[in-house]
Amino acid sequence: MLTRRKFLATAACTVVAARLHAEGQSKVRVALAIPSEATGPHMPVDFVGLSYEVQQLSDPTFFSARNSDLIREFKALSLTGVLRLGGNTSEFAYWKPAPNSPEPEHPQVREAEGEPKAHYYAVTVEAVRNLAEFLQATGWTCLYGIGMGTNTPARAAEEAAFVAETLGNRLQYFQVGNEVDLFARHLRDPKTWSPKTYLEEWLTLTRAIAARVPAAKFGMPDVTSNVSWLTEIADRWTSIQVPPQVTTLSHHYYFGGPATNPDVNIPNLLKPAKIQRVEKTANIATAAASKIGARVRMTEGNTCYRGGKPGVSDVFAAALWSADYSLLLASNDYSGINLHGGTGKSVANSVGGALPGDALLEAKGETPEQIAAHPHPFYTPIATFGSEYLLEPVAYGLKFAGSFSGGTLLKTEFSTKLQDAGVNATAYAAKLRGGRTSVIILNKDAAADLEVELDFGRGVSGVLETEMLHAPAQDSREAHITTSTKTDSLKQGKCSVIISRATGLRLTLT
Repeated sequence: MLTRRKFLATAACTVVAARLHAEGQSKVRVALAIPSEATGPHMPVDFVGLSYEVQQLSDPTFFSARNSDLIREFKALSLTGVLRLGGNTSEFAYWKPAPNSPEPEHPQVREAEGEPKAHYYAVTVEAVRNLAEFLQATGWTCLYGIGMGTNTPARAAEEAAFVAETLGNRLQYFQVGNEVDLFARHLRDPKTWSPKTYLEEWLTLTRAIAARVPAAKFGMPDVTSNVSWLTEIADRWTSIQVPPQVTTLSHHYYFGGPATNPDVNIPNLLKPAKIQRVEKTANIATAAASKIGARVRMTEGNTCYRGGKPGVSDVFAAALWSADYSLLLASNDYSGINLHGGTGKSVANSVGGALPGDALLEAKGETPEQIAAHPHPFYTPIATFGSEYLLEPVAYGLKFAGSFSGGTLLKTEFSTKLQDAGVNATAYAAKLRGGRTSVIILNKDAAADLEVELDFGRGVSGVLETEMLHAPAQDSREAHITTSTKTDSLKQGKCSVIISRATGLRLTLT
């Protein structure tokens, strides 16, 4: 029977321990120089974020100051994170300002695979007030999603006015519309729906909001993956008279899916080829954002869409993926990342009522008790087991990458040299606040260990604090982040470390 193991944060790993772990194994050697000048993008202090369905607000006790266990896990992930509320269910949410407020008439929508049923979810005054207290308790801010698919300008403006007043400075911006490039599947006429018609409708809603909340800020267009929409919107932006204040262009990213797709597996998740896909998207998105003076944020994504895949999304490989993907976005000047999750019920409702991963486990012969031992959804960063909340592998990778938050990236040839050396590994470096230099090397290779000689430059001295992200194997449900306080010293600005297969190592010069 599959057992549920906590992901542990322990102490007592050193660079020497990393060497001992790899003793007797074949190694790929590479020398990497670390530049002294921080010339890369700045990684904002609030880079790390989570994404939840708006339907989560239908339970006012979830995001609440009284939910102390969930607050603990949010703070364990980041003290300055960003909570994004949106998802497919945001298009079927309605503002309920009073207990007797009627539910709107249900719209005529077409059923489509992977899309929610046409069922409304109420967002109440109590839920928003509790959300404000939750944000205050965690230290996080919020990207608040307001639906477009079934909404009206009047309802949108009324909800936004209350949210802005209640959340105060914990509100970063409003996101109006979720995955609008897919509206033609079920919410709009496929013959007429386009970036042009979307922008016209979006302006109607956001101007109604701005009339009630003059200081309102917005993110847009929150597309699934079709970033060409960002380009077309940016090209049209200059013709808009007195446009609303847009701070962020946003898109989503899932490596693949659904769970039944055999191509969604650990080797494909971690292979270097996906880097080119991510960088191509980043180039298009950042170019569009620069035209309108905005930043880019990946506001919803994870390993496998429609709830994740057991054995891929809920194992240590997902930690290596999330650390690598997060740092790759930071290197491409993104303002942040929000990995999607929540409760199994909310995510299942967002994709039609069921998680494909459950059917996969049933087909493998797992019992209901065994299936329940998996996190639901399988990709969630914070899992809910009864009344217990636990950080999952993907969250540990995000936390590992988040150690660079507030720093400035150092542009190096790390990843190129590592791949040329014949090992599936990436590396990143940053100048942290306070002037310390930190390096993260992710050995995603399933077979090869990596010996790296780091050259910080002659005359550079100090000792290296280390942190290691590791597990027994890539498909392990067990993972650890271990730190050390006693480390190696530099000799003439150099040190040599061994990073075992399927391991991440962070070295910080102090």
